Parts: sequence; C-alpha cells; structure tokens
Amino acid sequence: MIDIDIEQLNKKLRYKAPDDIIKWALTLSENRIVTTSFGKYSAILLSTMSKHDKDIKVVWCDTLFNEPSTYEHAANLIENFDLKINKYQSLKSKEEIDATIGLPSIEDNNHAEFSELVKLEPFRRALKEHQPDLWFTNIRVRQTELRNKKDILSYSKDGILKISPFYYWTDVDLDAYLEANNLPKNYNYFDPIKALQNRECGIHLQ
Repeated sequence: MIDIDIEQLNKKLRYKAPDDIIKWALTLSENRIVTTSFGKYSAILLSTMSKHDKDIKVVWCDTLFNEPSTYEHAANLIENFDLKINKYQSLKSKEEIDATIGLPSIEDNNHAEFSELVKLEPFRRALKEHQPDLWFTNIRVRQTELRNKKDILSYSKDGILKISPFYYWTDVDLDAYLEANNLPKNYNYFDPIKALQNRECGIHLQ
C-alpha cells in the first residue's frame, strides 16, 4: 500500500490537468494497471495513459455480453494505441451462461450470480495476478452515488491507490476532448452488470 496524505493531495490535484496528475502518479510505482470496459469515453483515458506509459498493463474484464460495436471499438483502440491488453472473462463460456441463467435483469434473483460470473470473479483474478500498487480508472463524480464519495485519489478495499485523472470532468468536457483530439466515442456501450446508467458496475466496490 502506498501511504500518502490523500486528503491533502486531492486538494492539491483538484485543478491540475489530467496529464499532470498522471505524470505525478507514475512516479509513485512502476507496478500499475489501467482498467477499461471500452465504454463510451474509454478512448480518452487509454490514449492518455499510452502517451505517458506505452507499456502499462491494460486490464479488460470482458463480460462476453458486449455489443458488436464495442468489440469493434476495442479492436480499434488496441491497434491504434498498441495497448498491452490483459483480458479476463468468465470461467464459464457464454453458451454455458446463456443455457443456465442467461442475461438477467437487475430485479432477477440471478443477477448477483451473473455479476459474480462475468465481472467480479474475473476482476479479482486480474488483481491477484498483477497485484498492482496503482490502478488508473476513468470514474467520475456524478456517475453513481458511490463515485460521488470518491475523488481523484482513493484506495480500493485491498489498499490499491486508485487514480481517476478525469474525475471532475463533465460529459461536455469529454465530448469536447474527443472532438479536439479526433478520438472515437462508443455510442452503443451497454454494461449488463450496471444495466442502468447510474448503477455501479461492481469492480469499484472492490
């Protein structure tokens, strides 16, 4: 665990540019990951991280239930930024999942089991394998109740330092960044774990 004064550092970093936040964080440890679901604004964090650390491990927990356009978006970003992808997915095949619990709604009693199968267990496996000191994420304020309680810097339950360089950026800010930098947006992203936009996906509860 990297022991820092998070409260003071969050105040200091509040108005820093994401590039500056990333450059500062990278000095803390070389044992780091960045997570992605290849969601709507994934091109922003991934392109920025690849600029500062071309060899950073990119952890993708593929639920197996993404839209075809998301897999296309992922393939394009992986190729364009030469991402060092570490892909994790359920130990059960999509066919097995479809044949047993399918794709349950959030009201369905099977939804917790589904979340465990396709997102939580693969992510725990990823953390166990890499045991990072630093975890770069693209969570932002105003996304969910949980994320509103975070900040640019926070700790996971396991004591991993999480860095969210775009934490205070709005959708308007991100859209402008995409346009200015000619980056793609994944318009059709759907997370079967969240289902609803303001619902937590699970890995940030870890």
